Amino acid sequence: MEKLIDRLEVFPNPNPGRDYLIEHTCPEFTALCPKTGQPDFATLIIRYVPDRLCVELKSLKLYLGGYRNEGIYYEAVTNRILDDLVKVTKPRSMMLEGRFGVRGGISSVVTASFDKGKKPRA
Repeated sequence: MEKLIDRLEVFPNPNPGRDYLIEHTCPEFTALCPKTGQPDFATLIIRYVPDRLCVELKSLKLYLGGYRNEGIYYEAVTNRILDDLVKVTKPRSMMLEGRFGVRGGISSVVTASFDKGKKPRA
């Protein structure tokens, strides 16, 4: 069975000697609530400073689309996507912000980040 991370492709950073910010916005992200099975909708904003690799956009689209039928909480999907993107691109830094739509009168924003120079907390 294919893992979602296997859908992600990369290409060489055309300017690896310079720090610059790349921002990708996915306004149509969909996953399922694991408790109710109802769809959850979000806008995902990915910001990163690449090192040697950049994520290829068509592969990112296919990767994110793979969550459409997966039951997963906001916090888990935000962190999993960040972990997968960090694993394949090995960036200098990356942040993923998930802006989840209103459900039961509450909207949520989940932000996860990675910085190559910082050790992760346990």
